[in-house]
Parts: sequence; structure tokens; C-alpha cells
Amino acid sequence: MKALLLTKNRRLEIVDLPTPTPGPDEVLIRVVACGICGSDVHGYDGSSGRRIPPIVMGHEAAGTIAAVGKDVKNFSEGDRVTFDSTVCCGGCDNCLRGDVNLCDNRQVVGVSCGDYSRAGAFAEFVVVPARIVYRLPEILPFEEAAMLEAVSVALHAVSLISVRPQDNALVVGAGMIGLLVVQALHAAGCSHIYVTDVDQTRLNLAGEFGVATGMLSGPLLMPQVMSITNGNGMDVVIEAVGINSTVTAAIDSVCKGGTVVLVGNVTPEVTLPLQKVVTRQVRLQGSCASAGEYPRAIELLSSGAIRVKPLISALAPLEEGPRWFERLYAREPNLMKVVLTPEKIS
Repeated sequence: MKALLLTKNRRLEIVDLPTPTPGPDEVLIRVVACGICGSDVHGYDGSSGRRIPPIVMGHEAAGTIAAVGKDVKNFSEGDRVTFDSTVCCGGCDNCLRGDVNLCDNRQVVGVSCGDYSRAGAFAEFVVVPARIVYRLPEILPFEEAAMLEAVSVALHAVSLISVRPQDNALVVGAGMIGLLVVQALHAAGCSHIYVTDVDQTRLNLAGEFGVATGMLSGPLLMPQVMSITNGNGMDVVIEAVGINSTVTAAIDSVCKGGTVVLVGNVTPEVTLPLQKVVTRQVRLQGSCASAGEYPRAIELLSSGAIRVKPLISALAPLEEGPRWFERLYAREPNLMKVVLTPEKIS
């Protein structure tokens, strides 16, 4: 099969690899669309330590069933499907209580680290366990279905808090996940949603969804937050970047007794304004991946309650993957989501 292989840091090559064979409880998926995730870009240069070459990356994908293992009963050849990026064991304490994202033996499709290496979906075919596969409705295009992993991450972050219609909610960061969190908050019934970013073009994109008010980050952010909330601060803040300045802004913006959900993790460590957190009794809630949100994500995308088409900057053949990775790595302006297509989308 044709595959996009990371042969060394910042070097991607189109190569021929053996088509994988599904095990008894696995399915072979013919990949139609696979999105380039920010974590792939961070792994591309070796900085994350989670894309150790050689590795076929890619975990945001959709396609059709090409073959099934002998013990797989609920899928057939030709079924339109997507899959969870997290491969959980199903048997540890966390899995048994439903926290599959916290599985003690968790692996991620398209990741190669010190503990394991699992081939991803920047290829014509990928093998995954049938238990993490979800059937897609005909109405949902493959390129949009490739965004379901990101949508499920946003839904999971919102699920960790109780959102009331009257709450003021702020999303810090108008990147891919931030813009999906904005829509997830709206789908959860929140009526007063704000989003902040350093990039006005991203705020303009947020405005296209018609559910949030954009505010530029910087010295004017806090006066705006206090004006909106009568000096109290936001009831809920969801941080979707993961650097010192944005985590600090999130904590500064939340009200006393409020909740900050931390989704972004660009940097492994940040400085915590401890006294502000303690003396204002702020709740800090981490959010990792997703845990069973795929069915809801499929429902919201299919109904149009969450829209991802405006977030897709480009559809490109797999052969152009190296060029698009370089453009994303260079942080080219106005590039949001690039979806690679190992086979032509009809």
C-alpha cells in the first residue's frame, strides 16, 4: 500500500509498505480522508517525543471497511466508518468505569513513543480494533467525518462542567479545538459565549458560526471581561492553547468559585498563579482526549448543530503531504485544518 512515512525528523516520504492484515478482533479500513492534527505537526520535528521515526502518523480518519477479522460480527466490507484515536484495553479499572481515555494501557493510533509504536492512517489502509470503530451515516462526507476526533475532544471538555444557559463562558484560543469548543458550548445550551485569540482572522472565523463574540487577547481583554460580567469574571473558561500566557489569562478571567478547563497542552509545563487559584477558590479541571463522545459527535455533525466545513482549509492528495506538513509547521497564516486523501473523494 501507499503510505506517508516519517523517516526521520522533518522528513516525510511516500513509500510502499505491506498492506496490514487484521487480527481476529480487528478491521482493515480503506482510508478515504485523514486530517493533519496539531499533535502530528508537533511530532514532525521530534519535539514531542511521540512520533519517533519511522512511523506512519495520522489518527483523524474516515473510510470504508476493506476486511474484518474472524471474530468481528458487527461490521461488513464496504461499511462507512471512523474510529476513536484512543486504543483502550477495556479491562483496567479506568476502562471498566468508562474512563477509556485514562486507560492504564492506552495507545494512540499513529503514535510512536518509548512504550509502543502503532501505525496510523496517512496511508491507503489502517488496522484498528473493531471496538473503537463507529459507523457513519451516508449524509456525512468523509472529509468532515475525519474531523470527528477533534469534535469529540471538544465535547468531552464541555462534558466535564455543568453549563447553564445564563452562564458566561470564555474560550481561550480560537484554533481548531477552541472553535469546536465554542460550538460544543452552544450545543450544550450556553447562550453567552466569548472567544479570545491573538489572531483577528481566527476571531472572524469564529464569528461565522454566529454563536460567540470575539475578543482580541492582550491588555484590553480583562477590561472587556470585567465589563461583560459586571466585575465578576466568567463563570466558565476553557483554555485551548496550553502556554503560560493563555493559562494565566484563563485563570485571571474566571470568577470566584468558577471553573477553568485545561484542554491545550502545547507545553509540558506552565507557571501557575497559585495564590489567585487558592484565594479565589478556582477549580482547575484537566481534559484528556474523549471518552465515549463519538456517537454524540456524529449526531451533531450530521444534524448541522456543529459545523466543521468552514474549518477545513484544504483537501489534498496524500502525495502532497510533505508540502502541507511544512506549511503547517511554518505556521502559515489562515491555515486551519488540512485533510489528506489517500484515495479520491467522490
